[in-house]
Amino acid sequence: MSQFINRKENAVTEAIDGVIAVSGGALSRLDGYPHIRVVLRSDWDKSKGKVALVSGGGSGHEPAHIGFVGRGMLTAAVCGDVFASPSVDAILAGILAVTGPAGCLLIVKNYTGDRLNFGLAAERARAYGLSVSMVVVDDDIALPELPQPRGVAGTLFVHKIAGALAERGADLETIAAAARKVISATNTIGMSLDTCTVPGSPKEHRIPEGHAELGLGIHGEAGVEQILYSDAKQAVAAMVERLQAAMDDRPHVALVNNLGGTSILEMSVLAHELVHSAIGGRIAHLVGPSSMMTSLDMRGFSISLYPADKAELELLSAPVALPAWPGVTAVKPVSVLALPDGLTPIAPLPSRHEPTRRFLLACCNLLIGAEKPLNALDAKSGDGDTGSTLAGAARALIDALDRLPLSDHTQLFRAIGQELSQTMGGSSGVLLAIFFAAAGDGASSGLSIREALKAGLARMQEIGGARIGDRTMVDALSPALDALDESMVKAADAARAGADLTATLVRAKAGRAAYINAKQLEGHTDPGAEAVALLFEYLAQNPDIDTVEPEPAALGQRVSG
Repeated sequence: MSQFINRKENAVTEAIDGVIAVSGGALSRLDGYPHIRVVLRSDWDKSKGKVALVSGGGSGHEPAHIGFVGRGMLTAAVCGDVFASPSVDAILAGILAVTGPAGCLLIVKNYTGDRLNFGLAAERARAYGLSVSMVVVDDDIALPELPQPRGVAGTLFVHKIAGALAERGADLETIAAAARKVISATNTIGMSLDTCTVPGSPKEHRIPEGHAELGLGIHGEAGVEQILYSDAKQAVAAMVERLQAAMDDRPHVALVNNLGGTSILEMSVLAHELVHSAIGGRIAHLVGPSSMMTSLDMRGFSISLYPADKAELELLSAPVALPAWPGVTAVKPVSVLALPDGLTPIAPLPSRHEPTRRFLLACCNLLIGAEKPLNALDAKSGDGDTGSTLAGAARALIDALDRLPLSDHTQLFRAIGQELSQTMGGSSGVLLAIFFAAAGDGASSGLSIREALKAGLARMQEIGGARIGDRTMVDALSPALDALDESMVKAADAARAGADLTATLVRAKAGRAAYINAKQLEGHTDPGAEAVALLFEYLAQNPDIDTVEPEPAALGQRVSG
């Protein structure tokens, strides 16, 4: 897999210099590249009587560790190669550079290399007459029987609480005791859908499709087990089950950490699931969701919990000018405000008409069944969501059936337009809302249904700008409506011919496909036109659709097949 690096041997040093260059002068580094890679606060004066905090470890966990060097957190970070502990000399150099009369606290994650190298560096620093203490973070609960649990994202609780105490002038003994208290009660577990990509090494593909790995470490090491994956709710529930066994009834702070390759959208969904999980009532505050202790590009996340008391919560909340630290926020119920005047929808008077209800239900279920194939088609020429957009609108319309004016087609067109404007995303939702609203206006002026639909199409084209040949749904919808007077079969044939024609059009003049090059468009039917063709073909093949209750599963099989 390609990566945005030059040579793997230089990746860490170039990354460090990149961070320092854009720090606005807040960060500096010691000389000694490439063997000594120590980043420290530019404003640090070790003679001023404050305790220094030094942490570090292998690289690949960015923004940890150098992203947390600054006033109120770390004094220095020592960086090793990717997923490899820094050398004893590098750690000693960092200690010597920042440690004054007040002493130094080393915050170390519980991995053998880190523990040994930081431990030996501490011994050598003490031989120089320096006061150095060390705490070892072991917050991972994935393997409860393990005698030495790993140190993972819960380390950030230690960095922040110890850093806030050091900034306030607390002595080394006080800070070390506070750090050990945090370590003793912090619990973390992680999950990923894929492994990470180590620069210069082939990617390991050990997690099968449809599975997630629970309890994996931050160096890409295998987790405690692979479980079937269905959705975010199930993923969070599996992690909560293990966290719940390790927590008490006190209010907790949750740290929701992106392991590197999970999108912001997904992280927000995961945060939503966490606060609504079985332990949600005990989570009073949250750090994140954010990338804090990553594993390169791993598509996963971790949850860390700590029952912070009032004083510790104040330390966690103390402001720091570090973009990598997202801060602490109180978890509150979702606040919902009323729509402004003029936007609250005017609900039409509902009326029953079973044939119309069955007709609409069949059309909606057809689009729901076509979701995956339409998405796959759209992925070849757009952003891969046409099927989901149409299916989402169809599901919303099904939910609204009992409140629609089914016996009055004029009002029904308008009501469908209003429903789509609220529930269907993207430009297609706006255009179809315009289409149905204008069709309703046409019907109210005495036009037949076909002529009203054509009036809706004309208004949609006027506002949207699409014409036949522009490679949009218009290429199928316009000829279908023209042929509708002859028969539904003729309309279906015209829609299919129009849709198939879009596969030969190598330049789109409207929609997202307008930004795609000709090579990617050639041979691929426009998904909007395909949806129109599928709908008309289904109606042509089922002339009695308004007298028979449709079977959603059969509709889905018909389209997918």
